[in-house]
Parts: sequence; C-alpha cells; structure tokens
Amino acid sequence: MRLIRGLAGAVLWILAALLGLISVVLCVTVILLPLGIPLLGLSRRLFSQAIRLMLPQSVAHPAKGMKKSFGRRRDKAAAALPDAAHEVKKRGRKLRRSR
Repeated sequence: MRLIRGLAGAVLWILAALLGLISVVLCVTVILLPLGIPLLGLSRRLFSQAIRLMLPQSVAHPAKGMKKSFGRRRDKAAAALPDAAHEVKKRGRKLRRSR
C-alpha cells in the first residue's frame, strides 16, 4: 500500500509541476491571465495532495492517527476494567472481614 501511495504521489507531483508551468506561461500572457490564475491554484492543491500521499498516514492525518491510538488504549482500559473491579471487590471483602 505504501508503494502504491508513493507512486501515486510521484505521478501527481509531476502532473502538478507541469500544470504549474503551463499556468505560469498563461499568467505571463496578459490576455490569458484569468485562465492562468485558477490553474495556478489547482496546481498548488495538487502539490499539497501529492505531499500528503507520500507522507505516512500518521503524519498526513495526525487527528486520525491519534483517534486510532486512543481507540486502542480505550479498548485495553475497558478490557482491564472488569479485572480491576473484581480486585477492588475482593479487597473490600477482606477489609470488611478484618474489622
């Protein structure tokens, strides 16, 4: 999966570079300036998308990575809760008996 994302990012990077070059040429010609400016914005968005594809998932989307990490921790805590409750109950009984 990482290889496919890297290749897609590289292809998108090249496409964004070509689109940026074309949009700069269009911006130089004053008549085609209204066409060049939106293409330059599209090129910039394609560059950012290409970078996100090349980065690892946790770096590209930190909120999603944290959500997964906290979800795992929550599941571990929930699994440990019945054991902890049983221990507390057992120690409470011992404490009552010792009085």
